[in-house]
Amino acid sequence: MSDKNPRLYLVTPLLDDIGTFPTALAAALGAGDVASLLMRGVPQGGAEAERIIRAIAASTQPRGVALLVEGPPDLALRAGADGAHIAGSGDALAAAIEKLSPDYIVGAGALATRDDAMRAGEAGADYLLFGDEDAGGESPSLERLVERVGWWTEIFVTPCVALARTLDDVGPLARAGADFIMLGDFVWRDPRGPAAAVADAAMRLGEKVR
Repeated sequence: MSDKNPRLYLVTPLLDDIGTFPTALAAALGAGDVASLLMRGVPQGGAEAERIIRAIAASTQPRGVALLVEGPPDLALRAGADGAHIAGSGDALAAAIEKLSPDYIVGAGALATRDDAMRAGEAGADYLLFGDEDAGGESPSLERLVERVGWWTEIFVTPCVALARTLDDVGPLARAGADFIMLGDFVWRDPRGPAAAVADAAMRLGEKVR
């Protein structure tokens, strides 16, 4: 387990139109040590999808925040993102790694079992996400997620991302050894605003018990 605090990884709400999201995003990115942003819900083809991704990249990339797109690697490449996030450990992940590595980031999620995680790591994924929904739409409990993160970080070197569904999840996942903490949709719903939510999460990382 690293002595360093994990870094933050944000995930967008489902976006089919960019609206005022860049304003909220800029506030969130300025409130803590954010390493990456996962963009989800964009249309999977056409000029509109590329326009949305490029608009988000204009906020992330000048800050050194890696922008990953959930879905096929071709879309990430065309829109100038930093990589792609792929569901599962099968052919789609292998194809993305072949197309994007080593110049771009390829992450893997929706990993329901330990075998799925090991296959994704062996395939060459740059990171694994634990805590998101698997192919059957199931999400693990916090207790199970802490166990999975601890198992992975004790044995393997591929970085892992743990999805915090609430602010109270941040501390336990950090103590379990996650390299990155992904902050769920609660960031964008926080009545205090996204900047306050990210700052609160960052404070909880700083309080991690070593």
